[in-house]
Amino acid sequence: MTPIKLIECPRDAMQGIHDLIPTEDKVLYINQLLKCGFQTLDVGSFVSPKAIPQMADTAKVLDSIDESDTELLVIIANERGALDAVKVDRVKYLGFPFSISEEFQKRNTNSTIEESLTRVESIQKLCQAHGKTLVVYISMGFGNPYGEAWHPDLATKWSERLAKEFEVKIISLSDTIGVSEPQVITDLFTTIIPELPGVEIGAHLHTTPNTWKEKVEAAYTSGCRRMDGALRGFGGCPMATDKLTGNMPMEHLISYMDEIEISTGIDNEALFQAIRMSSEIMPS
Repeated sequence: MTPIKLIECPRDAMQGIHDLIPTEDKVLYINQLLKCGFQTLDVGSFVSPKAIPQMADTAKVLDSIDESDTELLVIIANERGALDAVKVDRVKYLGFPFSISEEFQKRNTNSTIEESLTRVESIQKLCQAHGKTLVVYISMGFGNPYGEAWHPDLATKWSERLAKEFEVKIISLSDTIGVSEPQVITDLFTTIIPELPGVEIGAHLHTTPNTWKEKVEAAYTSGCRRMDGALRGFGGCPMATDKLTGNMPMEHLISYMDEIEISTGIDNEALFQAIRMSSEIMPS
């Protein structure tokens, strides 16, 4: 085990691209990412193809990619998607986006927060029955653009409830629209991590090109040892107000860890080839 878990998210990078990427290209790209040594790949989603057409071929992709020690995660938004996901042997993790913004939860999963709690309960039972692990993403974990009440204590409250009532063992705080600031990141992780010692607390940060390092540094020095990213910072939330806001560039995450002499276990040559491939199938 390395001191840091890096979760590469090609699903998040690709899902917002309007033109459909051929399934064969996705398979080639993910096969290259499997050579890099990431702990987990977020490879696709079992959601309505009307909502996210780019991910309609997730089952085909999963059937076609190479065997690897890298574990695979898919996103689901309800029990129906979870039922499809748990049937796939290759899938280890099911990720559910749980927003602490009522408005965003309705927009993202067509449910209220209370309805989403019911979904978490059902999905967790499916995961436990099929040997899968549920990962809950706390969407809008670092701020709220809809004028609703927001405070860091909200993320702490919901994380505690999900962990204690539903036995969720992995919770990732998500900076959905890129509004996180170092002090808020520090406050959240230094509060939640000690409160939930049996839970793996991760960071899914979005960033502009000039603010990535301060965010990563704040998370890492506050005890976060699970971080999501996407090569070249591709993808992110379309509702972000700054068009430069995207996913945390994975290559920046790796360079930061190299700088502070933390082993990532990543094969640099394989990573270089993956970056090259990403620029071919997801041109800027």
